[in-house]
Amino acid sequence: MPPAPAVSVVDLVVDRSRKPVLKGVSTSIAAGSVTGLLGPSGSGKTTFIRAVVGTQKVKSGTVEVLGRPAGSKPLRRRLAYVTQDASIYRDLSVKANVAYFAALYGKGRREAMRAIERVGMGDHADHLAGNLSGGQKTRTSLACALVIEPEVLILDEPTVGLDPVIREELWDRFRDLARQGATLLVSSHVMDEADRCDRLLLLREGRFIADDTPAGLRAATGTENLEAAFLHLIRELEEDD
Repeated sequence: MPPAPAVSVVDLVVDRSRKPVLKGVSTSIAAGSVTGLLGPSGSGKTTFIRAVVGTQKVKSGTVEVLGRPAGSKPLRRRLAYVTQDASIYRDLSVKANVAYFAALYGKGRREAMRAIERVGMGDHADHLAGNLSGGQKTRTSLACALVIEPEVLILDEPTVGLDPVIREELWDRFRDLARQGATLLVSSHVMDEADRCDRLLLLREGRFIADDTPAGLRAATGTENLEAAFLHLIRELEEDD
């Protein structure tokens, strides 16, 4: 019997201002994997993520995380969510920020420093968060999430605006976490990040137009790269319309 998925979404419908944002999407995300949620701005990526986290009001459908309804109280210590804007206190140091989040979940300073080191911020632990660069703030926010040692980590466009070196470092961290057993859902609109994922969900106008591995997607569309595959799928949809 195959293992239960870390995340299961069935016929999810979300409306906003009486307009459909997600139009009956379904998928399952395997435990210990990195799944990329890709699509242009306005396609519904953040809405989908909020539904998985449990903060989005849904019209119909079901979302389960680790076998429980999304947003259930027991999930608070098992799931972490890193938003597009760094969720840190500018007037506190990196160390103080992560220690604060650690304390909320019964963790100590040792765990806080371990999380800081894991994101490559050890040399900046005593720096004020307000004085950090954009990439450093993102990594500090990630450390605040990692300190609870989540089983599921949700990241909403974590690499936006970052230089290629920092993006590479962050993706190395994400792969390390998956190898250690964590499940990651990472949204992006940057297609060159797609090959770093185990599986891809391509979202357009509130619907999944693909749910496949990078290799499977290239094979299905007869293309050499994933950007070309995405464009191929879009053209097919336009022709069908």
